[in-house]
Amino acid sequence: MRWASALCLVSLAAIWGSSFIFIRIGVPVLGPALLMEVRVALAAVFLLMTAGVLKKSLPPIQNWRHFLILGFVNSALPFLLFAYAVQTLTASLLSVINATAPLWGALIGALWYRKPLMPRQMTGLFLGIAGVSVLVGFDSAAKLEGASLALVAGFGAACLYGVASVYAQSVAHIKPFDNAHGSMWAATLLLLPLVPFSSVDTAPDVPILLAVLMLGVLCTGFAYLLYFRLVADVGASAALSVTFLIPVFGIFWGYLFLGELVGWHTVLGTLLVLLGTALVTGFLPRIRQVRFSKAVDYE
Repeated sequence: MRWASALCLVSLAAIWGSSFIFIRIGVPVLGPALLMEVRVALAAVFLLMTAGVLKKSLPPIQNWRHFLILGFVNSALPFLLFAYAVQTLTASLLSVINATAPLWGALIGALWYRKPLMPRQMTGLFLGIAGVSVLVGFDSAAKLEGASLALVAGFGAACLYGVASVYAQSVAHIKPFDNAHGSMWAATLLLLPLVPFSSVDTAPDVPILLAVLMLGVLCTGFAYLLYFRLVADVGASAALSVTFLIPVFGIFWGYLFLGELVGWHTVLGTLLVLLGTALVTGFLPRIRQVRFSKAVDYE
């Protein structure tokens, strides 16, 4: 992985790590369906404006089936599942659950392309799973009433991310920007029928409106530009490993803004996840030897 791709990976993890904070702020007032509809709609409008500024063409209409599939498995359904889960689980725990996506992506990719995983990748995935297990196993939120169904929803969303990442790579002829743009409009259409079933008891105040705006524009529209660019540059499994880094930022944002506790299991699990990420992505910086063209003269 090049340094430019690595920087993109870390930036994307920081942005997506913050999304769980914004979801926790918005869901109690707007509800899961309405919040996610506004999220993808804002992202779609943002990408449309970006296309106009960059003078990019609109996504080819003949690929509408592809955009519907991608919008469903990579946005509409996983967004909805995470929005449901956040009503019970903490932002930190959800960011950890999200980190299981590279496991699903690697396994699904191996089956899809009939390509066995390398020993290094297997070791990295094992360490990543171990880190996630430590974090989830010792988190008190996982023992709350209704947590079991919320955990199923969270892991289901992570599995869908794995499916979507491999699927996106299988249609590599479609440009990353078109994938991001087309899938957001598709997700907007897919979630729209659920909006009438949402009820808003109180009008959202300014902090909630700002959280929704950040969720739609930064954490979705801009983030998906980075994500599909990574899929094109480094492949599905490596790009999906961004979710191994999300817990680092998700836990940090949760501690900083929501006062969520950080225990020994948080530190240990995070270290295991980071090491697993390095092995899965192959991002292990090489130490280059510096050769001098001539000897140094001493006077």
